[in-house]
Amino acid sequence: MAQLTDDCFAFGGPLLGVEAAAALIAERVPPLAGEERLPLLDARGRVLARNVIAPRPLPGFFNSAVDGFAFRHAELRAEGETRLRLAGRVAAGAEAPPLDKGQAMRVLTGAPMPEGADTVIMQEDAAAEDGFVFLRPGLRCGANCRPAGEDVPRGGLALRGGSRIGPAEIGLAAALGLSGLPVTPRPRVGVFSTGNELVSPGRAIGGPRAYDSNRYTLLSLLAGLPAEARDLGILRDAPAAMAAALADAAGAHDLLLCSGGVSTGEEDHVRAAIESGGSLVFWRLAVKPGRPAAMGVVGGTPVLGLPGNPVAAVVTFLHLARPLILRLAGATPAPLPRFTAVAEFSYRKKAGRREYVRVSLHPTAAGAPIARKFPREGAGLLSSLTESDAFAELDENSEGVEPGEVVRVLPFAAVF
Repeated sequence: MAQLTDDCFAFGGPLLGVEAAAALIAERVPPLAGEERLPLLDARGRVLARNVIAPRPLPGFFNSAVDGFAFRHAELRAEGETRLRLAGRVAAGAEAPPLDKGQAMRVLTGAPMPEGADTVIMQEDAAAEDGFVFLRPGLRCGANCRPAGEDVPRGGLALRGGSRIGPAEIGLAAALGLSGLPVTPRPRVGVFSTGNELVSPGRAIGGPRAYDSNRYTLLSLLAGLPAEARDLGILRDAPAAMAAALADAAGAHDLLLCSGGVSTGEEDHVRAAIESGGSLVFWRLAVKPGRPAAMGVVGGTPVLGLPGNPVAAVVTFLHLARPLILRLAGATPAPLPRFTAVAEFSYRKKAGRREYVRVSLHPTAAGAPIARKFPREGAGLLSSLTESDAFAELDENSEGVEPGEVVRVLPFAAVF
């Protein structure tokens, strides 16, 4: 487990920008040490611990990329048809006999190239009749062939350490004959909700109570990251008990997440609980929704206090928890995925903070999709997430957007 000193961040500003928060995490949180080897299918979603060098070339032999006829390019006439004697047929997995001058070989996709052949003409561009094949002119030397090592040479870099392992990485490893991959440890992330009013779903509810949704949202977001998520339940609004729970959980986790209790209300105790057992790194993030977000260190373990409003909790998770978890897991830093859309709404904002507006996306024939704003405001509206496709991101220098302007959007499908 990575142990941080209480002052390892030591940020002096009262309101932290998104880039400044990411820089603090990248500079001062070390990745977890160690690695383990997992079977290929178990490695999906994990972080590659180190570079993987190709033990063999890919492809492993010179082969045909199409169904056609293999021949010597030097024998192809510049004009008119070329007639070559058909010497046989080779399918994928079979051995190919050598090719003599004046001959062509029928080859199927993936078949090894006969010795002496260097080019393949597609079957639809040739004609075979009475033991001969007739070739059209104009084909370049080496056409429709795959040289050994064309994809990855033997000894070449096949997979880069720090990358997330997905289907493509698993497929490449399998093609190289590897049965497993070295991966980094998964950070152990404990998730609390806070609040006397909260009740876990499935339990009886009565009076002025609410079912806890944030804990389930955060645990679901963690499921898409290389982390071991642990549900630590609900912390009640009792300062001493909350501080004790954080201190106790810190020893068994690499990161703690709390939602709620980080604002300035009389029953907001997360900041004080962090400070009583360690130190507060920062309190406010320059984003909307999500400004009251606390970060600290308790017992050497980072603690993130996210807002209680569901949308604000998601926004701050993406900007604080996500990069922190990837950093702990040893992943190569990568920005949140974004693309452009055309706004179909008007929105005003204050300069100096980044704002995220919930939008639905609608394709157009012109290319860039249209972004339509969710009709209601409020960081507590869970339906604004289920009925939207993305956050429109308005940066710190912006004072708003008007219809027809281009905006950057952060698609939910890429991060949820």
